[in-house]
Amino acid sequence: MTLLITGGAGFIGSAVVRLAIARGQRVVNVDALTYAACLENVASVADNPLYHFEQADIRDAEAMTRIFAAYRPTAVMHLAAESHVDRSIDGPGAFIETNVNGTYTLLQAARAQWEAQGRPADFRFHHISTDEVYGTLGDTGQFTEDTPYAPNSPYSASKAASDHLVRAWHETYGLPVVLTNCSNNYGPYHFPEKLIPVVILNALAGQPIPVYGQGLNVRDWLYVEDHADALLTVLARGQNGRSYNIGGENEARNIDLVRMICAILDRLRPADRPYDSLISYVQDRPGHDLRYAIDPARIRAELGWRPSVTLEQGLEKTVQWYLENEAWWRPLQARAGVGTRLGTG
Repeated sequence: MTLLITGGAGFIGSAVVRLAIARGQRVVNVDALTYAACLENVASVADNPLYHFEQADIRDAEAMTRIFAAYRPTAVMHLAAESHVDRSIDGPGAFIETNVNGTYTLLQAARAQWEAQGRPADFRFHHISTDEVYGTLGDTGQFTEDTPYAPNSPYSASKAASDHLVRAWHETYGLPVVLTNCSNNYGPYHFPEKLIPVVILNALAGQPIPVYGQGLNVRDWLYVEDHADALLTVLARGQNGRSYNIGGENEARNIDLVRMICAILDRLRPADRPYDSLISYVQDRPGHDLRYAIDPARIRAELGWRPSVTLEQGLEKTVQWYLENEAWWRPLQARAGVGTRLGTG
């Protein structure tokens, strides 16, 4: 099998690349290397003969056609996306260009190659999306694969649009596809502008730890290496045309999550005062969804997959990784927008 993985130098994409290579699969990593990408994320496999890297933008039709023709992939795992909600509030255009137009361009290139090869039934276009397309929940309930779409941010709207394109290419052209919608990821190599790295790195620097509003927003947290395993499971055994929700079964309020991280740091890297004394409540994000929660019944029943890492275990591993890998995260803090409050409207 040859996997063409878009966004393979990003956070989730690089976890998929590393795991696929470890399982003996040939991987073509296609990444434009925008601000959130980092080739150090895949440095451990860079010299592996199964690994190939192509710097290219998924919006570039000519480049996509060339890459598909050169590698003739057995499957596509489409992870390339603009994904930071705050940035989507300040600059929605980039999210439409990459997440919508880029997905269209990639679908067309995949379809052309699939048809040129005689429409093989074992080909798969795996589109990786987010639970944010479903909008927000109240205090109860969970998202299922049948939950109506109701995106509330430019980011989630752009991902919803890309989901619809993938479904349309399956229904209209017969392209074999699977789709997954995941809950919030965390773990090693998480770009420093996202919540968990912000908490860890601000705490270590003795700087205020920003918490939006009162920190009552609830998320279902999924360890990134568990997510990579789930994605490869769906690719291998998921039903053609089917959608699967992937959750961590680890709901937590943002403020409770922050305090959990602070407690871990108090133990692993004690300071002169508790780290939770740095918590600072800041202006909330416009249109901030109250709660996300995934019902993972389908992937559990059909594919036998469940997360292996609890939130407590995953946070411990994540904090330890950041403590041991300053050489990775320190240079990224100088990239545009990192450490600056974005998306206040």
